[in-house]
Amino acid sequence: MAEQTMNQPQNYPDDEIDLRELFSTLWQGKWLIIACTIICAAVGIAYALYKPNIYQASVLLAPAQDDSRANGLPGQLGGLASLAGINIGGGSSNKTVIAKETLQSRAFLTDFIHRHNLSVPLMASKSWSMNAQEWVIDPSIYNQQTGEWQQDKAGKSLKPTNWDMVKRFRELLSVRDNKDTGLVTVTIASESPVAAKQWLELLIKDINEHMRQQDVREAGASIAYLEGKLRETNISGMQQVFYQLIENETRTVMLANAQREYVFKTVDPAVVPQEKSEPKRGLIIALSTMLGGMVGVSVIFVIVFIRSTRRKTEMPPNIEAH
Repeated sequence: MAEQTMNQPQNYPDDEIDLRELFSTLWQGKWLIIACTIICAAVGIAYALYKPNIYQASVLLAPAQDDSRANGLPGQLGGLASLAGINIGGGSSNKTVIAKETLQSRAFLTDFIHRHNLSVPLMASKSWSMNAQEWVIDPSIYNQQTGEWQQDKAGKSLKPTNWDMVKRFRELLSVRDNKDTGLVTVTIASESPVAAKQWLELLIKDINEHMRQQDVREAGASIAYLEGKLRETNISGMQQVFYQLIENETRTVMLANAQREYVFKTVDPAVVPQEKSEPKRGLIIALSTMLGGMVGVSVIFVIVFIRSTRRKTEMPPNIEAH
């Protein structure tokens, strides 16, 4: 009985891993693993070298204090101002939120791109020439001699739509705010370090001017409305109220025209970036090399699995002797 027990084959669980056999399998397929690693590393190097350098310019902004309407008007004056559509509250934070959203809005960015003639460098440039300090324009998209956009094979103009230009610009633009300090960081990424700084400065300048003109227009409309009501009434008390409201709106116009940085004040101005922000070529090469090794190991395991499965299917069934 004991002799029969000794002669019986030992059955190991199917999910048990033999480390010696595992390393032996990997060692036998080492050349395949090395080949996959070299190929993926070469692809990673080629991709890293193909990607152009991207430079990122940033500016740190602080919300400007809204002194023009910070004091507000109490009681009856506040009620009349509300009826007239006049905002007399100290809405500095609300104005900052509106300015940040306007900065990224489609209407504002469309006007910004057309005002500063950014459509060609934004949509038709191939690269930035560091030596010539100018954009290299793709002649198949835009003809610099004639100043016209080219046509595709179907005869359709390659001139980008406002939708395309805004979408492209939003890919370069980033607006982040610090909840603790209230400061706002605006960044623009571009192949040109010079363009990144210039576009960012123009963007901040334009959003300040846009918000200033908007408040001046609203204050002017309120003044015209109040002056009309002033002419319609002969009650001295109401006239005094209208005079105070007109004075408040006039102060808004004066302070708006006097402030150069109306909504955002620059804490840290934009400079021409000296170092690229991307691509991370070392990281790309390292990840591609690791991926190559993983692919090689996976291929070895798949081959071993297929061979073992095929061997089991081809093995004849055991016939026990009676």
